[in-house]
Amino acid sequence: MKKSEELLEKANSLPQQPGCYLMKDKNGRVIYVGKAKKLKSRVTSYFNNSAKSYKTDYMVSHVDQFDFIITRSDAESFVLENNLIKEHSPKYNIRLRDDKSYPYLQVNWNEPFPRLEYVRRPKKAKGKELYGPYPPGSNISMIMRVLTKSFGLRDCSLSEFKSRKTPCLLYQMRQCSAPCVGLITEKEYQEDLQNAVNFFKGPLKAKKTIQKLQEKMMGYAENEEFEMAGIIRDHILLLEGFLNQSYDQKVESIQSDKNIDIWSYWNGNEEVDISLYMIRSGLLLGHKNFNFVKGELIAEMDDEIQQKILQYYSDPEEINPDIVVMDFPEDNVDAIGTALNTFGEMKVLGQTKKYLPLIEMCRKHAEETQRVRIANSESVYLGLHKLKDLLNMKERPKVLECYDVAIWQGASPTASQIVFEEGKPNKRKYRYYHLETRPEGNNDFAMMREVISRRLDNGDLPDVIVVDGGVAQVNTVTAVLKEMNVDLCVVGIAKSRELSKDFRSVEVERSEERLIIPGRANPYILSKCPPLFKIIVSMRDEAHRFSRKLHHKAESKRVMASWLDDVPGLGEESKKKILTSLSMSKEELKSYTVNDLVNFFGIKNPQAKALWAHLHEDLELDDN
Repeated sequence: MKKSEELLEKANSLPQQPGCYLMKDKNGRVIYVGKAKKLKSRVTSYFNNSAKSYKTDYMVSHVDQFDFIITRSDAESFVLENNLIKEHSPKYNIRLRDDKSYPYLQVNWNEPFPRLEYVRRPKKAKGKELYGPYPPGSNISMIMRVLTKSFGLRDCSLSEFKSRKTPCLLYQMRQCSAPCVGLITEKEYQEDLQNAVNFFKGPLKAKKTIQKLQEKMMGYAENEEFEMAGIIRDHILLLEGFLNQSYDQKVESIQSDKNIDIWSYWNGNEEVDISLYMIRSGLLLGHKNFNFVKGELIAEMDDEIQQKILQYYSDPEEINPDIVVMDFPEDNVDAIGTALNTFGEMKVLGQTKKYLPLIEMCRKHAEETQRVRIANSESVYLGLHKLKDLLNMKERPKVLECYDVAIWQGASPTASQIVFEEGKPNKRKYRYYHLETRPEGNNDFAMMREVISRRLDNGDLPDVIVVDGGVAQVNTVTAVLKEMNVDLCVVGIAKSRELSKDFRSVEVERSEERLIIPGRANPYILSKCPPLFKIIVSMRDEAHRFSRKLHHKAESKRVMASWLDDVPGLGEESKKKILTSLSMSKEELKSYTVNDLVNFFGIKNPQAKALWAHLHEDLELDDN
């Protein structure tokens, strides 16, 4: 009996009850976790002759066995599926990436005389009150400082607060009421703190906070303390500016002190984008975006999106709202609503009339985010799909590993292992290898053979190995793989160097990043595909950085920032783009052409020319 027939026979014996199933490969490793309202119907569909996507067919071809777990309801299967995915990290389950994290404002009522705290990753705990999240550009840290000074709140750490015997300088500057030495009662302090906190509880209460400050300003003016009155006036203007910036007209109809999350998505030609709008007490404070490739779906798209929403709220670092609104009909959200409430009490709604304007706005945001990303070729999926085509792989590679061998001060050879997942670095999987010292000294080929052999012994192999080097280095790795009967794709990255004349007829050395592919006569020029260029070159440069400059990261960033300040015509936005991707020395960067700089850093041609000119000060670039 064939394996598929054996699995189909087992699937036909399953009950028609809700539950989860775990697909396993021949090594017993879980490669996919799914849920079903009816286990028998769902699991048999994988192994019978019904039409399936290419992605599903490919996953099924690797299934050697499966397990199942029965649940009492569809809602329970949502929660169980979420827990199983977290436990096993299956290869074929889509991993949704959050595009950013936002800061929160925290008030810890467990402390004496609490303060306003700026926290990036808050932890839920009894007695901690959180407001936010706040997106970049909201100036929340500045607003927090303004309120702290205006109401004379404590700004010191708890240890400093407990150890102080005399008032600090802030008290002398009339920016703190000195609760540390008892110059204000706890009741009076609590009243000031509550006035400050009310600013974050919606527009109506925020206006009351501003009224309190206006009364304070008038009191200073009546006492002829005009300097203090002027300071409070400036603070009021800043607070009013924050309210005007954060308030959104489409939220105006929802005069509520509830915290609301709005979820919607856009189903594009190649990818699905999911958007989350975060409304806190009537203020539209921020949004988050997620995306994945449609071709990689195994479950139904609606089920996949709802599962990702469940995963989002199961994260202990996420602060749950009062209301969750999802862009699905109400009768489709009952099970996910029950499941969500296992992580905290939330009211879960579908496409209710009250929230339709917000849902439409959120859906439009998802559509535009996808359009802009693809139009600017920023999607890592485009780069990984190109790599798949170049290597004739059956599916898009997800995990890439890059290796760099280095000799430290003439001895102690080491190698670094860099891991990129879905086109992004996974630093938890970075590794160092201390290699054998050889009498002949720097033998790159022998050392590469050693590190690859040792890596293969560890299992859990990547989809593609990237080697820093040309044909000889690639052949070394493929030979080791062949000896150990391991079938893995290998590519190399190397520069081609040639002398040519630039637009000033000055002879310069040009270089071009090339991808060395076994069996291909001519290397692939990476600049032809900017997303792939950025992934592969970033891996190579990250491998260099990790092996040579791991312990000097902070200093190198400072030095880089200082010399970038000397580049004429390089604006702050361009500097941020460069520093975000920069992981090499100034000397290494000199080998890049103007086009390389445009592709790698995502900057415009004039800025790339200015940077190139600064790196080659003996040459002078014009604007042509």
